[in-house]
Amino acid sequence: MDFSLFFFADSAGSSAEAGRYRLLLDGARFADTHDFTAVWTPERHFHSFGGLYPNPAVTGAAVAAVTERVQIRAGSVVAPLHHPARIAEEWSVVDNISGGRVGVSFASGWHARDFALRPENYADRKDALLETVETVRRLWRGEQVDFPDGNGEKRAVRVFPPPVQPRLPVWITSAGSPDTFRSAGRLGAGVLTHLLGQDVTALAENIAGYRQELAETHGDQARGHVALMLHTLIGTDRDQVREQVQGPFTDYLRSSVDLIVKAASGLLPPGLDVNRLPERDKEFLLGHAFDRYFTGSGLFGTVEDGARTVRALQAIGVDEVACLIDFGVPHDEVLKSLHHLAELREAVNS
Repeated sequence: MDFSLFFFADSAGSSAEAGRYRLLLDGARFADTHDFTAVWTPERHFHSFGGLYPNPAVTGAAVAAVTERVQIRAGSVVAPLHHPARIAEEWSVVDNISGGRVGVSFASGWHARDFALRPENYADRKDALLETVETVRRLWRGEQVDFPDGNGEKRAVRVFPPPVQPRLPVWITSAGSPDTFRSAGRLGAGVLTHLLGQDVTALAENIAGYRQELAETHGDQARGHVALMLHTLIGTDRDQVREQVQGPFTDYLRSSVDLIVKAASGLLPPGLDVNRLPERDKEFLLGHAFDRYFTGSGLFGTVEDGARTVRALQAIGVDEVACLIDFGVPHDEVLKSLHHLAELREAVNS
């Protein structure tokens, strides 16, 4: 099982004085020196939840500059918001800075508001995702691709600088849609996913569908790669860990209550605006969501607790746990917990 670090902080809970990107860089250095596989940063726009990360190529370049071995990944590039040549250019630069350590997960986008950047692509965003992945792959291989220029004429372009890696490692981000898992299989890409819109049983079914499609399209030897995001804090005492994370993680959930609590709780009918509920009801849902994450949708507790969780995920075909660590626990406590997470990685893989 691969272990990596994933960052998706709520920017409202950080300050420039404290160093908004200190945990990212310190965590990346730790991952680099303790045999973790990758560091992931997302693309997020116009909301404090995840708002520290509007451009994963920029944060990826920063991680590349302070590390030597760990892979540097986007989780995710929102493909319909960008010209494919621009994606290839930016990530080729990061590939060069890092000496060939980048990978990109592509997403179709989730909020209409994000498409203020490219409103014309919102309606067909799923098709745009697949087209962009294939075009970026071609550009990455050094092929010339025709695009219309300022005069409306087709121009063949090739991106510079050329990347270090001959092939770009690619994932497709899925919130739990079986069709997205199968699309990733047909593309021969990996899958980056989470337990927000699916439980472990549904995830197992999705992974099976993904691997079936992968085998049918690319042969029985094609296994692919499934990375699962899990909020994570590992310590020496489960009750103490719960006490450490309950306040910060509940606040973290509160920062995007309409997105997370509704999906995680499954208690609300479609179309109901969570933000318009009475405060008492909202707090009940937050408590329910926290319990769900702590007991079954996160990686919390001791090394032994974590090992049970990870082995169960291994059994259904998960290849990598992408550990979300920046949800409000103080910086020094998170860094201390990473030593226990490293112990967990060693315990599972021994």
